[in-house]
Amino acid sequence: MPDSQPQPPEGVTAGTTALLLCGARLTDGRTVDVSLGAGRIEAVGTAGSLPSHGSRIDLAGYLLLPAPAEPHAHSDTALTADEPASRAPSYAPEDVQRRATEAALLQLGHGATAQRAHVRIGDAQGLGALEAVLKTRRSLRGLADLTAVAVPRLLTGVAGADGLAILRDAVKMGAAAVGGCPDLDPDPTGYAEAVLGVAAEHGCSVDLHTEGDDPARLARLAAMAGGLRGGVTLGPCAGLSRLPLDVATRAADQLAAAGVRVVCLPQGGCGEVRGVAPVRLLRAAGVQVAAGSGAVRDAANPVGRGDPLEAAYLLASQTGMRVNEAYVTVSSAAREAMDLAEVRVEAGFPAELLAVRGERLDAVLSLAYSRIVVHRGRVVARTSAVREYCDSAVAVALELPRQGRSDTAS
Repeated sequence: MPDSQPQPPEGVTAGTTALLLCGARLTDGRTVDVSLGAGRIEAVGTAGSLPSHGSRIDLAGYLLLPAPAEPHAHSDTALTADEPASRAPSYAPEDVQRRATEAALLQLGHGATAQRAHVRIGDAQGLGALEAVLKTRRSLRGLADLTAVAVPRLLTGVAGADGLAILRDAVKMGAAAVGGCPDLDPDPTGYAEAVLGVAAEHGCSVDLHTEGDDPARLARLAAMAGGLRGGVTLGPCAGLSRLPLDVATRAADQLAAAGVRVVCLPQGGCGEVRGVAPVRLLRAAGVQVAAGSGAVRDAANPVGRGDPLEAAYLLASQTGMRVNEAYVTVSSAAREAMDLAEVRVEAGFPAELLAVRGERLDAVLSLAYSRIVVHRGRVVARTSAVREYCDSAVAVALELPRQGRSDTAS
């Protein structure tokens, strides 16, 4: 099985990575110091209680969170909307690698220290795009953990034989999961069976695209997935929200019984059909729901930002999810969908953290400007935002309320 679990970079020791995060606020209201070493959280104590054996970072005014993860990126097509309209985007390996690297760093800056890229294989491009994304993964080692899902177009019939062979080659090359879109194959059930078969052969995970608007097909997929030892993830499943309530509820129950996880895309950008999976219905059925960003400025979503906090904000504002539950979808649930270790701001857990200026999670999701990203125990990205107002404009703004009170009094 390809390694999807982050491993410490070579040469990392407790002494070389010691870091103390001072005065950070947690979501439960506590203000704490957090000691990091060897890529893990060593201790969490009240502010001022922990000794410093290395670097210190003052996080007064920041909310400290488990780092979010990106479970559904498209690194091979990322940033192609930025290409000149006069010519088609280049999918030469060197261009894919350049765009994939830029997109991964963009998402890292937002806080996503772990990212899963769905990469198309077969047809004219063969394994070139996958090779480019895997090179990006190696170049980012120590900054972010990037894994790839191999996505073939066809897996059944005469044309599917080549697709199946190249899918096996993709796993041997280093793809951490196998996936694709069964709905686009002439035989969706056969496609799913082929993907699940390769996953069983190699012991890797499955991450499939589906709209989920065919309940019979979804039921068959859930039944097949239930027999696979590794994890099975589906996304974006927006079509479930267009089914009658009783039909969608039955489908959600089947997914829950099979242990299938769902990755929704609140920002859209996965095909022409827009919408979000019915997250409250799925969660009520017991389905583990994560949220991803999907497209980052490509044809599917030319303005995609790849920001996990934006995905959480949209879930909270549009679906009625509680703020803390919305953040779970882009953090612990996203990591679980990617078969990664859980992260908590507690001793012993991986030091994958995001500090955002603000005191409460609801405020952070709506105004998340300044961020500090910690990966494997060290700061790997900072974003600082400074807001300034023209002095005269502020004076006028402050004067208006006083004038209003004066007019009322007179």
